[in-house]
Amino acid sequence: MQQFQSLRTRNALHWDSQYEGLRYVGQGGQGVVYHCERAGVDGFRLPIALKAFSPNVYASASDYISDMGRMAEVAMHVSQLQCHQLLDVHNFIEDDGIRVMVMEWVNGYDLRHLLHPVTLTWVGDHLSDSQKAQLNDVVITKGLHHSRLKPGIAIQILRESLTGLASLHRVGVAHGDIKPSNVMVNQTGDVQLVDLGSAVDVEKGGARTSWTPAYAAVEILDGAPKSAQTDLASLGFVLVEMLAGCRLFKEAESIDALREAKQQLPDRLQSLLPSDVARNKDLVALCQGLIHPDPGKRIATAEEANLVRAADLHRQLVKTGLDSEYANDLRVLMEQLPNSNPTENTEAGTEDISNSMIGDAATIPM
Repeated sequence: MQQFQSLRTRNALHWDSQYEGLRYVGQGGQGVVYHCERAGVDGFRLPIALKAFSPNVYASASDYISDMGRMAEVAMHVSQLQCHQLLDVHNFIEDDGIRVMVMEWVNGYDLRHLLHPVTLTWVGDHLSDSQKAQLNDVVITKGLHHSRLKPGIAIQILRESLTGLASLHRVGVAHGDIKPSNVMVNQTGDVQLVDLGSAVDVEKGGARTSWTPAYAAVEILDGAPKSAQTDLASLGFVLVEMLAGCRLFKEAESIDALREAKQQLPDRLQSLLPSDVARNKDLVALCQGLIHPDPGKRIATAEEANLVRAADLHRQLVKTGLDSEYANDLRVLMEQLPNSNPTENTEAGTEDISNSMIGDAATIPM
């Protein structure tokens, strides 16, 4: 009882957090990601993701520390948003000088792996004929290069992603690297945006930034800073890939070629998208409004894209009797998938949906 009374009168508590069973998940231009468990007392364990930021890409230790201050501020903003469509940031810590972001572990699949043809094949092999027909009619079906999502499901994922972006944009933060591997669908069918390592305060910027060329807005390729508009363009490219079932810009072998392909994409959508998608003029217009090469002619905000444009499309599906319980359909799909990713043991499973040369994250000084 005395210890409890003492606890009530303190204004601070101190204890060491233990992260056990570190398992390497992946590595990018910014650092390394691990899965582990945070250990408490009485057998408590919580799955956690740790992202350790590498100092090797900085010119000096002071540059690293300075930019990590920026990252810590962004992480603090995100941790206070309490938006379910964003990865929950638990802490920003230091281990022997290396900065580490402590984050929620999302049990699910990112879009890159969800759209991989191996995933659809695996699911199909474990369903009855009627279940397989339902899956292909409503949720996901074979595409040209990878699987494609049916319009209602793609719009559901888009709308949840836009909800996450809107929360970030309201506090002046741009995600900065929206791409299929950073859009997660968890085991309950909910969508979350992950990897905030490229996020920036749009007013302050940063000493360095990183982005993935295949999903970057045209103006980013020209050296413009990240913004809410660049996030919308990146998400627009992801939407087109979800609907088209093919990799965009796979022929582009240079930044100049990539820039030209992105400028031409809005006019190519009718021929690129499957006929059932291309017939919906409002859906094509939504894609064009997100990916327009001129940011001034892009859809203005994530809220407008979500609550006006995408919401209208969902209402159209309701009126024509083509709607479904999209969140539940995603949940049912996720329930069919194994805990271990079926693409991980295939050579193709390690390749991004985007072209391998321009698909990797690029880091540039600002």
